[in-house]
Amino acid sequence: MTSSVPLHRLTIWRGAESIVLDVPHGANLRHVLLAAGISPYGTLSRIANCGGRGLCATCGVWILAGEATPVQWHDRIGSRFGYPRLSCQITVISDLAIEILTEKTMWGAPRKSDRPHRG
Repeated sequence: MTSSVPLHRLTIWRGAESIVLDVPHGANLRHVLLAAGISPYGTLSRIANCGGRGLCATCGVWILAGEATPVQWHDRIGSRFGYPRLSCQITVISDLAIEILTEKTMWGAPRKSDRPHRG
């Protein structure tokens, strides 16, 4: 007997390019991105990061659709003040659309209201 894990559609925007992946229910977003060869990190944080423990805030992505409620303290604070969400703290439980930050050195910055975004 085999169990079937539901799949969710993950749409990843990086600049004008979009990639669509089918992701198993319960997958960690950071792990999914890295396995697909898509880094959620900036130039410096590709090397210096906490390894997905939610401490360094360098794996931030913008959630465009299907936003999960932040459960980790650092992600809750960042989300409350308009910062990118930590991909290491997001469990994929439904279809999700994200945008990879292409212009960040370390943490990213709050979303400006005049900044164009998808969603």
